Amino acid sequence: MNFLVDVHLPITLSKFLSNQEGCIAIHVNQILQKWNTTDAEICKYADENDMVVITKDQDFKDSHFVNKTPKKIIRITLGNISNNDLVSVFMKNFFLILQMSSKEAFYLEIGKERITSIG
Repeated sequence: MNFLVDVHLPITLSKFLSNQEGCIAIHVNQILQKWNTTDAEICKYADENDMVVITKDQDFKDSHFVNKTPKKIIRITLGNISNNDLVSVFMKNFFLILQMSSKEAFYLEIGKERITSIG
């Protein structure tokens, strides 16, 4: 499974994901125009490389449902939490994330109260 971690999320998350067996994770700051990469460029890059975009950004959710890009998205709606707590949330839900990855397209939202999946 390949992940592309958006600029507003910590590099710590991409490092954690990269250490999981069979996973590759890249932070947006490592590709294209780094933090200046547009959302459209991120979507295109993710779709071309079969990557799951991990973001806090509502714009990616809107683009997923309206424009069908990015095809695979995990949106974090936890508010401000520590990097360690964010990694813990991913560890706790990693099996679900792996299950979703086999789909051609999906939207997964991880919030404080619940996890919502579509796709």
